[in-house]
Amino acid sequence: MRQQGSLMPRLRSDVFCHCRSAERHPGVDPGGGCGHAEDPSAAPRSAQKPAAEDCQPSGSLSPCASCGGSEQEHRMKVLFQILDVNGDGGICVNDLTIGLKKLGVHRSEHDLMKIVKAGDKDLDGQLDFEEFVYYLRDHEKKLRLVFMSLDKKNDGQIDSQEIMQSLRDLGVNISEEQAEQILRSMDKNGTMTIDWDEWRDYHLLHPADNIPEIILYWRHSTILDVGESIIVPDEFTAEEKKTGMWWRHLVAGGGAGAASRTCTAPLDRLKVLMQVHASKSNSMQIVGGFGQMIREGGVRSLWRGNGINVIKIAPESAIKFMAYEQIKRLIGSNQETLGIMERFVAGSLAGAISQSSIYPMEVLKTRLALRRTGQFAGIMDCAKHIIRKEGVAAFYKGYVPNMLGIIPYAGIDLAVYETLKNSWLQRFATDSANPGVFVLLACGTTSSTCGQLASYPLALVRTRMQAQASLEGGPQMTMTGLFKQIVRTEGPLGLYRGLAPNFMKVIPSVSISYVVYEYLKIALGVQSR
Repeated sequence: MRQQGSLMPRLRSDVFCHCRSAERHPGVDPGGGCGHAEDPSAAPRSAQKPAAEDCQPSGSLSPCASCGGSEQEHRMKVLFQILDVNGDGGICVNDLTIGLKKLGVHRSEHDLMKIVKAGDKDLDGQLDFEEFVYYLRDHEKKLRLVFMSLDKKNDGQIDSQEIMQSLRDLGVNISEEQAEQILRSMDKNGTMTIDWDEWRDYHLLHPADNIPEIILYWRHSTILDVGESIIVPDEFTAEEKKTGMWWRHLVAGGGAGAASRTCTAPLDRLKVLMQVHASKSNSMQIVGGFGQMIREGGVRSLWRGNGINVIKIAPESAIKFMAYEQIKRLIGSNQETLGIMERFVAGSLAGAISQSSIYPMEVLKTRLALRRTGQFAGIMDCAKHIIRKEGVAAFYKGYVPNMLGIIPYAGIDLAVYETLKNSWLQRFATDSANPGVFVLLACGTTSSTCGQLASYPLALVRTRMQAQASLEGGPQMTMTGLFKQIVRTEGPLGLYRGLAPNFMKVIPSVSISYVVYEYLKIALGVQSR
């Protein structure tokens, strides 16, 4: 937290509602200026800014004796009039810079650009009064959520111990002296506690896209194992890294993934068979597909390919985590939690690195899932057969579409998650930013499903390229050649063969992952986030 001058105390003591006469408040013009004499040649304020002059009471707070508007509206009107330095009815970055300096508040140009961008609905580069009010109300709502979360005693006050505890939860350890220093920067009445007014006034015009408490609850966690290998990695706090909790989280997540993948393996094998063998002339249905697998190899055949799918969880998670941490440093981020674009870039690159490292295991999984009874004795026998018949290069067939699939998956997954998160916070967050388990699971499942849907054609082409050599006499086609052939012979819907069993396993995968993860957390002594 930065030490800044308090904004609203200055407003309350020096500036008043525009509807009160200048005679009652000497030194302040009726238009809400900063105490300077009004230029007689200038156009009247009422003609310049009608939007800011319409005082409509909301009834939510105590009314003004002169105009009947709420206290909150007066505060916003006066603030708008002060910050609209040139009186043109809009606040741009330059207006904010000059206006806030007059109030003794200093913000970087980057912060001010964020404020304008967050509220600028018509994209004209400035905030009119309506946009300004929308921004402030949305901002105050987020600040209220954070205040309630920091107020662990529920007494309407934040003290140094509560600040220390809240930062500790985010992995930031500070001394009591540092906590008191933070308090003093916001504390107006010398009580060494912060009430809601002090908290709001201090943070009123500071961009709120990284409010720690909201981020803490809304971490996009990898415990939501939907059987895909390109999910953006989880983030760990400095405290979790220091105490070794990070590896316990990874182990618990790996165990949860192994359990969910094993339970849904029959659906996953059916998906692979439909991706490779299904066509217009060979329509493979879900029930028929299961029947065909059982007739060919018995019930145990439903789990073919699951062993390697479970084994690859450990190296993949470890490599992805290490790569993600290194990439965060390379892109110059020293923040505890990344923004969405940084997370997208770091997550996509980490996914590409981990996938490149374990990709031969992906090829083995596909080949083992497609094998006939007695074709291979096991994983090693399958690997030896591929090397002997096709060479080492066969272990990277389908690599290009697999890498390309990371981008739409990670981008849409994160974008949908952020959209759902912000929508929930706007509509339903009243007393706390904690959405609860059900909302978190629903948002994570929906975003992952949308990511899969966007990248599915690339996943299908990857699987077919991995399987080409196993189909005796089949052509060895390139990625673009396969796309063209599928669209030509099966139509665009041919790119989505096997989508039904893939979606059928999402909800059970997530549910099983969560339950097993929670049990393993307890067994490993992992502290809840």
